[in-house]
Amino acid sequence: MATSGSHTMTEFCEQVNPRVLLEMRRKRPFPDMLRLQQSWTAAPEKRALVWLAAHTPSRIGPDHLTVLGLASQIGAGVFYALAARNRYALLGVIACLALNWLGDSLDGTLARVRHCQRPRYGFYVDHIVDSFGALALMGGLALSGYMHPWIAIGLLVAFLMLSIQSYLATHALGEFRISFWRFGPTELRILLAIGNLALLWRPVVSLFGGKYRLFDVGGAIGLVGMSLMLVFFTAQNTIRLYREERISQ
Repeated sequence: MATSGSHTMTEFCEQVNPRVLLEMRRKRPFPDMLRLQQSWTAAPEKRALVWLAAHTPSRIGPDHLTVLGLASQIGAGVFYALAARNRYALLGVIACLALNWLGDSLDGTLARVRHCQRPRYGFYVDHIVDSFGALALMGGLALSGYMHPWIAIGLLVAFLMLSIQSYLATHALGEFRISFWRFGPTELRILLAIGNLALLWRPVVSLFGGKYRLFDVGGAIGLVGMSLMLVFFTAQNTIRLYREERISQ
């Protein structure tokens, strides 16, 4: 059985007072991690976020922005569901994606600029919120009529698997990867917004002699891409960890 080398002997001992171990873990500082953000828009986005953080009113805090990010992503899912009856609800999705970018991207920057970081709290809340938001977004897509429900479910599963891979790498390697192959959350929002505009014009496309829903084609391509990313980075991290923790013969 593989075990982590970060445990102290105290943690393997039975505690007379269970609160001792809990207190030790609570006081242990959150390990430093390297944020890997190498997407196409990373540089200009960082400059924009720092400027926005510097001009954000003091009464608005990071938690307010986190709530905005979640509420707007849920709103995007609701608008997708409404688009089944009125296609112009797709414009509401675009507005929600913009608000989601603002809330989801600015909350961490605001905390860093104001020197009020809470690393463990922020890491946990930010990413569990992302999971709930993805569920709402893909649920709305599945109800929209613009994408087959099974493709939407597949995209949700692929997103959650990539997230799990990223969180495990954060713990095992101390590296939190935000982007994969130059694609990050901002690029995905931009592509989704462009796709929504295309849906208003041409929801069905001709491909290989057949007619398919535009988002079925785009979703299938996205699913293949995310699956390849998952396999590639899982293999890469596994090989790296194996080499770093060789067992002496």
